[in-house]
Amino acid sequence: MLEKIRYFIRRALRNMRQWPVLCSAAILTMAVALATMATFFLVVLNIQGLATNWSQEIQVVAYFKTPPPRNQRAKLIQQVEAFVDVNQVVFISPTEALKRFSTRLGDDAGLLEGVSRTLLPASLEIRLKSGSHSREGVERVVAELKKDSRFNDVRFGQEWLERFENFVNLLKFAGLFLGSLFLLAALFIVSNTIKLTLYARRDELEIMALVGATKRFIQIPFLLEGALQGFAGGLLALGFLWLSFKLLLEKGLHSFWLTPVGFDPIFLSTEQQFMLVFSGVLLGLLGSLASLRKFVRL
Repeated sequence: MLEKIRYFIRRALRNMRQWPVLCSAAILTMAVALATMATFFLVVLNIQGLATNWSQEIQVVAYFKTPPPRNQRAKLIQQVEAFVDVNQVVFISPTEALKRFSTRLGDDAGLLEGVSRTLLPASLEIRLKSGSHSREGVERVVAELKKDSRFNDVRFGQEWLERFENFVNLLKFAGLFLGSLFLLAALFIVSNTIKLTLYARRDELEIMALVGATKRFIQIPFLLEGALQGFAGGLLALGFLWLSFKLLLEKGLHSFWLTPVGFDPIFLSTEQQFMLVFSGVLLGLLGSLASLRKFVRL
């Protein structure tokens, strides 16, 4: 048994050495195909992480028509905090709102000199519970607030986040489409590489069949060749992905001005890395099988 395994491995390696250009083309094509899909997957994975962090910061701001009396504020806050989706409510007075605005202006804060302290409306800043950072949760809170005639306007950032999620979905589709094209190209090249090898050895294969070699015995070295090419392509794709992550994605996300503080880009997990390499092996096997069906019928 061990002798057969050694023979199959030697035969597969010899086939690859005899066709170095085609073998390299097959490996590189599979590497590009796998790296393309994995890169899009990794980008989407990190952008979804950003979206999750941003969603945790979503808050609803309800603006008053006129500031409520001081003795009614505590009761009003308790009423809003009693909503099912609300975690915390903070009252912002016109004076506090103007101070915040002045701080944001920075060096241009002098433009507010002489402006009335009651220029900006009073408001309630409403933070949602962890399970309510969704369109449904926000809409429930907004619907309750709009029933109160004391509020003039209600603002929240859910619409912007939904647009961002639509962009993520578009990115997923683009990655799947481009990756599929590359995978088909890789499958085609691997298949034709094996076909050329089989065609060049057709006389040898016929002689092997005449002297009693089984079809399985003839097929295994070529299946092993495709698997080895896929394994090499998977490892190459994983290496390219890691370099891209360290040199581009990680630095790019850290320098992105909308990235939340404390957010760390993530790389593929051990299981996902294994799946990437295994996908290369599977791709190589499928390419070999496509060729063997014509030359050596199963």
